[in-house]
Amino acid sequence: MSPEDRAPWAVKPETSRGRLHREPGGDARSPYQRDRDRIIHSHAFRRLQYKTQVFVFHEGDYFRTRLTHSIEVAQIARSIARRLRLDEDLAEALALAHDLGHPPFGHAGEEALDSQMRPYGGFDHNAQSLKVVTLLEHRYAEFDGLNLTWETLEGLAKHNGPLRRPSPYIAEYDRRHPLELTSHASAEAQVAALSDDIAYNNHDLDDGIRAGLFTLEEAAALPLIGAAFEQARQRHPNLPADRMVAETVRRVINVMVNDVVAEAERRIAALNPRSADDIRAADQPVIAFSQRMMEANLAVRDFLFHRMYRHWRVNRAMQKSKRVSQILFQLLHGGPQMLPDGWRARAGEAGSAACALVVCDYIAGMTDRYALEEHRRLTDPNIPG
Repeated sequence: MSPEDRAPWAVKPETSRGRLHREPGGDARSPYQRDRDRIIHSHAFRRLQYKTQVFVFHEGDYFRTRLTHSIEVAQIARSIARRLRLDEDLAEALALAHDLGHPPFGHAGEEALDSQMRPYGGFDHNAQSLKVVTLLEHRYAEFDGLNLTWETLEGLAKHNGPLRRPSPYIAEYDRRHPLELTSHASAEAQVAALSDDIAYNNHDLDDGIRAGLFTLEEAAALPLIGAAFEQARQRHPNLPADRMVAETVRRVINVMVNDVVAEAERRIAALNPRSADDIRAADQPVIAFSQRMMEANLAVRDFLFHRMYRHWRVNRAMQKSKRVSQILFQLLHGGPQMLPDGWRARAGEAGSAACALVVCDYIAGMTDRYALEEHRRLTDPNIPG
């Protein structure tokens, strides 16, 4: 999209607030295209391939991982941003980066780390994503992290809304590089957040049906799913079951995207913003579902919670995964001499708060597969360290 085609309230690459560490210019890419490319080339992004959302990596090749989910979120975000005349590259960069801080084993791993880190400020995957791109990535000679633009860092920190009680790392980073935490993020960041919701629910429906946790017909009892299913069935009455699932999910995503665009246009017209800063200063987000869609989406979430996230098979995997994460933390926090060289040098004294932070960062960066292997190496005397 050319600069003249962007909406007045879109973030403008030419007026970016820049990067914490100054870098030479001369790049043909926009600053947000550079951010996107740095995210894609990061170690943390590649590791998302073996980090799961609900199912542990060895349960099947067809279930989504954090990587495939992030790519799907990015596609939805670009589509919405284009229709609203926003900066697509910034929306895409934020969509690709939003899960970089997730630990192994999805929410089970996050719950385990949060419980272990409670004496030291807890664990939050959003804060960890910011930590990854500002500190933990070690790719460049002149700075730690990826040195992303202010707009991308702002979007990562507060894409879910203003932060009046930020987690410890976000508060610490904000003191060095203020991100205006008490205001809303840009419209592009809000698009990335809503795109995550759209992708998450629909693709968990798809994965849940594939896993045999429930049927499409059971999910079709929900108004949003049922309407899309009925349209697909009327148009393609003899479609095989797997393709009927895909056709239904595709239609649901399209309905949700159209709803977000229509509601955003309504809110933007009422606000009448003149700049991206007007979006940030608004009393409410400008990118949102309509009330009707919000209620339908909550019904889908409730269905998934009871039929998928609390299914006995998923509960078993979650409990085992949480136990692996807890044991890894306890062993390494009590014995940092077992950490690899680079991590051990930063860990300090066993049992200390500084050691806990380093061990947490180490575990959060693991893939499911590596965490299971590390657990075996540390607990099985028959496996060499």
